[in-house]
Amino acid sequence: MNDSPYIRTITRDTFQKQVIEASNTVPVLVDFWADWCGPCHMQMPVLVKLVGEYAGKFLLAKVNTDTERRLAQEHGIRSLPTMRLYKNGQVVEEILGAQTESTLRALLDPHIERASDTLRLAALDAHRQGRTEEALALLRKAQEADPENYRVQLALAGLQLDAGRLSEAESLLEALPWEVREAAEARKLRTLLDFSRIARDAAPIAELEQQIRNQPGDSQTRHRLAARYVLTGRLQEAMDELLFIIQNDRTFGDDVARKGLLAVFDLLIGEDELVKTYRRKLSSAML
Repeated sequence: MNDSPYIRTITRDTFQKQVIEASNTVPVLVDFWADWCGPCHMQMPVLVKLVGEYAGKFLLAKVNTDTERRLAQEHGIRSLPTMRLYKNGQVVEEILGAQTESTLRALLDPHIERASDTLRLAALDAHRQGRTEEALALLRKAQEADPENYRVQLALAGLQLDAGRLSEAESLLEALPWEVREAAEARKLRTLLDFSRIARDAAPIAELEQQIRNQPGDSQTRHRLAARYVLTGRLQEAMDELLFIIQNDRTFGDDVARKGLLAVFDLLIGEDELVKTYRRKLSSAML
């Protein structure tokens, strides 16, 4: 295999200790493989290279599914190679098939702490306390020191978005590598950016709500109200407004209400039942 201290051969007996428990200290990438699997052998040199470069920032746990068939069955492994990244005892990423080095870096990096993350966390704390300009300065310093820490760039985009600097936020998001742009956090920021544009010149929520009471069929005002709701975390109310538009003004804005509702679904991570409910409502509205 390899004599690196950061690569371990895992059995069913050692999985709990060397994967689950170890992942409370450092991320553990579990590689389910087999000797007959050609892509698995092609993947191994890439993994070894990354293990060497990251030097203990993650551990590689190798599971030979030929000798550990019961373990593979318990984990529902159906194709090889399958790689799962564990952190704090939970699977945080999964990827199937042999992957490029850049794809594996994109999978690992969001879960590996770097020196610049200290500045990032200090910046986010300053922002929570209302010191946004100080926070932005800290993030720019972190970005200059570590331009490949995309968590810093995402945090900077988020703060620019909160500050209403939409062009700056968009430029930061567009500069990210494709793999990072397609990750959940970047998609969330792009969604919030889209709703921020809709709400840019809109009145405050109370005023928009009054306008809707006076003119229930005003789809533009209702659309802006939905955007305001999204930006203040009132996602269910936003979905209700968008559904109303879909049900009553289907052609409004080239179907922007339906597109907006689908975008809100992406923000509802961990709210599977709520998403299912509103997907059913959307399907009914489309009939």
